[in-house]
Amino acid sequence: MTISFTILGLVAGSLPLSLWAGRLLQGIDVRDYGDGNPGATNAWRAGGWQLGVPALLLDYLKGVIPVALAYFVAGVGGWSLVPVALAPVLGSAFSPFLRFRGGKSVAVTFGIWTGLTLGQGPIVLGLLLGLLTAVQAGDAWTVVLALSGLLAHLMLMRCGPVLPAICLGNIAVLVWTHSQGLAEPIRLRRWLSGLIGRVG
Repeated sequence: MTISFTILGLVAGSLPLSLWAGRLLQGIDVRDYGDGNPGATNAWRAGGWQLGVPALLLDYLKGVIPVALAYFVAGVGGWSLVPVALAPVLGSAFSPFLRFRGGKSVAVTFGIWTGLTLGQGPIVLGLLLGLLTAVQAGDAWTVVLALSGLLAHLMLMRCGPVLPAICLGNIAVLVWTHSQGLAEPIRLRRWLSGLIGRVG
């Protein structure tokens, strides 16, 4: 059962749905925009909300469906849940359809945490992303710090070792996919830098 759902998650995650949506809906290659990533963010840049919304939803569902089926329907639990939950993220980051160069796996990350915790994980993650976006300008740091905050939340909630282990694996993959952005220092927003300067 674990192997079957892990394979399902890898296959689902590896499907470059944002890329295919761009070609089918608007006849464009989303990799020609932004940072060249085949994900939903560049789909939004390339085609506006008309392409960005379906691309985001498709990438999100790549994480939700296999994890929710495994956890809530098939009853996969315990440490067997770790490879099942991480499979869509790994498939997205290292897609064989794209010569093992995939997306940044942010939408899929929201998907797997919905599949694991329903609203709790994505709500905490979304709030942290919003807060961090308001105070600092680096997208890569925002994502990794928000996911680290979710890890802290899971540990404070004393939910056992499995979910924190999944979160650690998720962080490791996103550190890889955001490595270029993480090489830059954290940059505070102007309003916060000004406030700190006045207080100092």
